[in-house]
Amino acid sequence: MIENLEVKYGLPPKIIFCKKCVMSNQRPSSTQEFKHTIQSKKVTLQIDESGVCDACRFSEQKNNINWSDREKELEILCDKFRKKDGSYDCLVPGSGGKDSAYAAHILKYKYGMHPLTLTWPPILYTEYGYQNYKNWIEIGGFDNICFKQNGRVMKLLTRLSIINLLHPFQTFILGQKNLAPKIAAKFNIPLVFYGENEAEYGNPIADNSTSLRDKSYFTMNNLDDLYLGGVSVKELQSKHNIELADLMPYLPASISDLEKSFVDVHYLGYYLRWAPQEVYYYAVENTGFKPRPFRTQGTYSKYSSIDDKIDDLHYYTTFIKFGIGRATYDASQEIRNDHINREEACNLVKRFDGEFPDRYFNEIMEYLEINGDDFLELCDKARSDHIWKKVGHEWRLRHTVNNDGVDD
Repeated sequence: MIENLEVKYGLPPKIIFCKKCVMSNQRPSSTQEFKHTIQSKKVTLQIDESGVCDACRFSEQKNNINWSDREKELEILCDKFRKKDGSYDCLVPGSGGKDSAYAAHILKYKYGMHPLTLTWPPILYTEYGYQNYKNWIEIGGFDNICFKQNGRVMKLLTRLSIINLLHPFQTFILGQKNLAPKIAAKFNIPLVFYGENEAEYGNPIADNSTSLRDKSYFTMNNLDDLYLGGVSVKELQSKHNIELADLMPYLPASISDLEKSFVDVHYLGYYLRWAPQEVYYYAVENTGFKPRPFRTQGTYSKYSSIDDKIDDLHYYTTFIKFGIGRATYDASQEIRNDHINREEACNLVKRFDGEFPDRYFNEIMEYLEINGDDFLELCDKARSDHIWKKVGHEWRLRHTVNNDGVDD
């Protein structure tokens, strides 16, 4: 029975699937990505009494939004901060994917802004991802700062994130989120534009109108409360001989510094109706973006999150920890954008979710100096009993969206 099973990560003990998409209530919100980084309450996707999740409700709300009015808000914002002295007036973070390509291009060429693009590069660029990065800058026509991290520190923190949290992407996420406001402040740039609104995925943290200055993302008050890779900043300094200066790129800015510099952070997806497939087509046409030359392991798509070789491994670990693989993420989003129906999505999840990402696996393990068998052992230890059951020599989900789990 559920009450006798170990439930990890503060997840809801009862697994419930959204009746509209294929996502379950085990999906962590964006604040979970910062677990062991700040003191925060864990939040997972909420499913209401009618069986519909937050993300699908937000998608429904999008149909009632007057997007012409929202675009006017964007125009007013741009008019307020647009500079005429040749200096940058907005910053667009990105590594060359479709979302940042779209955001930077439309801000510059439709709304007359002068963006500086900022790249916190992937841990291990794919060849096609790196080509997309170059195309973004060269074909799209943007100035770019590429912040190449201290390789030794980046490798160590990523390795610790896997060993302690089974979270290959935490290091990348922290740098990507935390660096942009600090660089904007240094260059006296008043606006930072991320792409799609995170409320698209049921993250209440992003359910905000024109400005996001949320402390869980961008402020740092007490180093003693901060963890990277599941290790405290103090321990990283004392046991791993990492200087505080080498950790600063991963740590958030001070709210007082941001207020002094008048930096505001915005989601472009709040102002413009965001659909990943349409964003992809725009990036192809305007910045030379190209999809993967093959299907992404773990899902059926070729164009989302393809810059980093570790991307695929990250989504595999979400399948292990939360029972949610990459196909579930992709299919749920495409349901909300009316590109596929739920029956199609269920079939895609059944076929692709949890596929082991062996294409780059050995290269990643060698780079991070982790034994492949040890990684698989970490995966087994990370499984929560309320999600998984071992049947013979095979791990199987207790519950699935197709209702064919061990306990369904």
